[in-house]
Amino acid sequence: MRLKQAIRAFVTAAFAATVGTLSSGAAFSAAPQIKTQAPAYYRLMLGDDEITAISDGTVGLPVDKLLFNVDPQVLQRTLAEAYLTVPVETSVNGFLINTGSKLILIDTGAGALFGPTLGKLLINLRAAGYQPEQVDEIYLTHMHPDHLGGLMAGDKIAFPNAIVRADQREAEFWLSQANLDKAPDDSKGFFQGAMASLNPYVKAGKFKPFDGDTDLGGGIKAVASYGHTAGHSVYVVESKGQKLIVWGDLIHVGSVQFPDPSVVIHFDTDSKEALAQRLKVFADVAKQGDMVAAAHLSFPGIGHVRAAGSGYTWLPINYSSMP
Repeated sequence: MRLKQAIRAFVTAAFAATVGTLSSGAAFSAAPQIKTQAPAYYRLMLGDDEITAISDGTVGLPVDKLLFNVDPQVLQRTLAEAYLTVPVETSVNGFLINTGSKLILIDTGAGALFGPTLGKLLINLRAAGYQPEQVDEIYLTHMHPDHLGGLMAGDKIAFPNAIVRADQREAEFWLSQANLDKAPDDSKGFFQGAMASLNPYVKAGKFKPFDGDTDLGGGIKAVASYGHTAGHSVYVVESKGQKLIVWGDLIHVGSVQFPDPSVVIHFDTDSKEALAQRLKVFADVAKQGDMVAAAHLSFPGIGHVRAAGSGYTWLPINYSSMP
């Protein structure tokens, strides 16, 4: 009996001491804050195709200086309603398609061309279970630095076994020394970045341009959507009747340009044509209900679009952890 009482007293005292330690917070109050995210990739199935969204990171955009065709007060109010402040932290997303017989990457992120908060695509690609050597083809929506800078890892080709594909008009524009020479000083870096990133693939015989609307095989088609740049392309991925439309830069600031698609951005080469393409594609996907993947919508940048009055509403995909 005395033994049982002693054990009971010991357990009671130990429990009280533990509770006291936990409630005081003394054991854990010195734990450092981590301040980083987990590796950023998101996977889903599209018919028989595996789609993996891969983050290249985020970058702050001074959208109050970049967006136009919108009243500044309306812009501020629209951002505030979305709980956003300037600069708007903006995602840069790439999309990996595994068809079962081929591994295709759409856009490569910024690499070292756009500052320290980007350039994470290779790290996140590996975290997602793939190696850059496994990528068979790379499809560029266009040749701005945050979409092709990841082609290089330092002074080496980052995807040694990949063929790079893009619209011929895009290559002719950005790889032109004459266009570089006559470009404004604040735009020359775009040309230099494109040349430094793509020319090593050109020299290695690994660049294969296409001309406008093109069936690339494996259920993927390039669709010309010129305007944002001279050869901007949208990619349509289809498997078992399901479609994913990879938009590239048809949109940059979802909270602003979905409710008012007429808002355009300074980065557009031809803002009038870019607007026409955005209006056309928005209407098409809202009508058809196809899934969309966009480079600069909040990661993973995948969802659906629904018509709402004179504008549209963005409906992000429902999160799933099931295979």
